[in-house]
Amino acid sequence: MINLRFFIIGFGQAGGKVLDMFLESEKRRGSNIRLRHLAINTARTDLLGLKYVPIEDRILIGQTIVKGHGVGTDNKLGAKIAEEEIETILNAIDERGTHDMDAFLIIAGLGGGTGSGGAPVIAKYLSEMYSEPVYAVGILPAPEEGKLYSLNAARSMVSLLKYVDNLILVDNGAWKFEGLSLKESFAKINEEIVRRLGVLARAGEPIEEDIVGEMVVDSSEVINTLRGGGISSIGYATTLAESAPKRKLLPIGKKKEEIEALENDKPMKIATLVKRAALGRLTIPCDIRSAERALILIAGPPEQLDRKGLEKAKLWIEEQISGVEVRAGDYPTRRTKYVAALVVLANVTEIPRVKELQRLAAEAKEGVEAAEKMRMEKTVELFDEDIEPLI
Repeated sequence: MINLRFFIIGFGQAGGKVLDMFLESEKRRGSNIRLRHLAINTARTDLLGLKYVPIEDRILIGQTIVKGHGVGTDNKLGAKIAEEEIETILNAIDERGTHDMDAFLIIAGLGGGTGSGGAPVIAKYLSEMYSEPVYAVGILPAPEEGKLYSLNAARSMVSLLKYVDNLILVDNGAWKFEGLSLKESFAKINEEIVRRLGVLARAGEPIEEDIVGEMVVDSSEVINTLRGGGISSIGYATTLAESAPKRKLLPIGKKKEEIEALENDKPMKIATLVKRAALGRLTIPCDIRSAERALILIAGPPEQLDRKGLEKAKLWIEEQISGVEVRAGDYPTRRTKYVAALVVLANVTEIPRVKELQRLAAEAKEGVEAAEKMRMEKTVELFDEDIEPLI
């Protein structure tokens, strides 16, 4: 199996938090994944709040302009700062080495200022300078965050799509957690993002000793699934692994029959888990039939995985999507008590939230222009018409 080696860049507050949580998760599970990373921000307090990103891998930009206080929701300023300090960022990437990396992964919230503005800038330069693919995880704002956030997200999304090989969207508005505040919900959403990225990264992690995968998938298959640009959505489902029948609890005459029944049930359980992942809560709700390509990954204890179930799930996905390319593989591991299914729907085109975002962004743009015009008119009215301007 070939390692899928990411260079991950957490840009802005949301991007930094997701990167930090990802590193925490990988450390906790004793992962062998090889990756390099950077957290970039205009706000000093956001960088100081990170726990698992080493100090030397945190970069504060824009100090001469915003003095370490961030850019607020001004993503044009965020883009300007990223452009002005691009050499600093690229030098930091180069210092950490890129010769053995398979892809760049930029993570950013698209509704704010720093990540929303800076992510497209770094994506542009990375795509021009390196042959490795550049992916982005873009986190869309919830509708209740306001139209300005929607306008920022629309601008950032359009810019990112010009330069990235694939944009994986996450819709904050589609993730509701009962009884939790907006801030608590965002933390839970970040956890869900990390779970999905973790399983995706398993496609490149060496399988544990004495364990053999049923259907091996490596980094090239992930890259081929995500090639060609466009938007992707990721589905995920998990179930607690079942223990094998214990000999002492089974009547002698029924032991063989019960084990066979359990074995025969495995394909159905795997196929059902994949369906739950594809039809359940996606990172961005979309019409599965509009997907051009798909990737299925199953992870869990080796005795819980099943080639027939994976093939059955693969056939089902092929029937659902508009394209014909469906890749599938498993990652057997004894480090978990769960079986997880990940479904990547690549280059989806029917995404209601994106259409809504475009509408809200257009309204916000009109509102900003109208407010600016009114402000100018009121300012002019303050002065006597007889006063001549200097120029």
